[in-house]
Amino acid sequence: MLRDEPQYRLLFSGQVLSILGDRVTSVVLPFAVLSVGGQIGDVAVVSAAQFLPFAILAIPAGVWADRLDRKRILITSDMVRFFCQLSAAVLLLTDRATVTHIAVLAAAYGAADAFFAPAFTGLLPGTVAPVNLQPANALRGLSFSTGAIAGPVIAGLLVALVGPGGALLFDAGTFLVSIACLVPLRPRVVRRVLAEEDPEATTEHFLASLHAGWAEVRSRAWVLAFLGGMGSYHAIVLPAIFVLGPVLVSEELGGAPDWAIITAGFGLGCVLGDLLLLRWRPRFALRVAALMLVGSSFQAAFIGSGLGVWSIAGLEVLAGICVTGTFTLWETSLQEHIPGHALSRVSSYDYLSSAGVIPLGNLIAGAVSSMVGLRPTLLGMSVVGVAAALLVLAVPGVRRLPRATLV
Repeated sequence: MLRDEPQYRLLFSGQVLSILGDRVTSVVLPFAVLSVGGQIGDVAVVSAAQFLPFAILAIPAGVWADRLDRKRILITSDMVRFFCQLSAAVLLLTDRATVTHIAVLAAAYGAADAFFAPAFTGLLPGTVAPVNLQPANALRGLSFSTGAIAGPVIAGLLVALVGPGGALLFDAGTFLVSIACLVPLRPRVVRRVLAEEDPEATTEHFLASLHAGWAEVRSRAWVLAFLGGMGSYHAIVLPAIFVLGPVLVSEELGGAPDWAIITAGFGLGCVLGDLLLLRWRPRFALRVAALMLVGSSFQAAFIGSGLGVWSIAGLEVLAGICVTGTFTLWETSLQEHIPGHALSRVSSYDYLSSAGVIPLGNLIAGAVSSMVGLRPTLLGMSVVGVAAALLVLAVPGVRRLPRATLV
């Protein structure tokens, strides 16, 4: 049980508040840009500034996370992000902020975030017993799900009460909590029956280490297949949430209030899915993840179904269960089967194939919808997404991958 895992409790305690702060920031940042006289184009520039370093640094960050002390990387990342948010908050609160200030700080924040993600994935198995890997991932997913629901509410209250600067100050404080929990963390070294640690993992040349990480990926058909499936979901299906869904609801339903109901339904589904995976441990985790990826890919069609807001929200509950199940079981499979010395490098390809393709997918979805219309585009997105997910499920290595034995 996770209550008997003191190291995971430290890791999780620091992250749960930080995740909430991140969700607050995602809502506040556009308002911060607008509050200093920025326009819609400036909001897009700041968003790109925060994302672009992640896309560029994800792979090298994974290499360094396998070569260096992951705990120190997490603490350093939190410290950089703390100073970024503190600086932005002070500039906003003293009326000295400009769009350029916010964009530069957003880029530094994104760079630090790029190092945090693969290091965290590699560190987590050292904080729990092997049997608790899946519930540990599910509990972390639950924190993301609840943060997605609570974050916008808190952000709205903070902006109304203390403005964007005060809201960013709140996020800065969450990184101090995370650092305080990480400092006493004492993760153990994980060794697997199926693969021994490589004693040269931290001494070989950077480029050799980079090549070895890619070799770990390409040697496993199930990893390549799922990277393709996750990339397809993020590039083809997710634009329904980021771009087309809000526009459709604004044009055909009740605008922002109805979109809030739909997204709340998705958040509720994520919570239910995470609670399910705290208890249920499927024998073939990746097979179930692929099946849930098929269900996740219907998300765009749900939004473009032409049903009423409450019906769409109900369907989004199902989508939320599938999406969080896909992510949790996929991450668990990586942690169970990838040798510890290469886990951060392999996971960095996951982050790149997921987050790295979102901007391109958003641009393509917008262009296609302008030619054929919103509803046909949303339905077509699900058709392509489901087809890609079924191709993933057709890979024998995905269907047959067993649970690993860890010691």
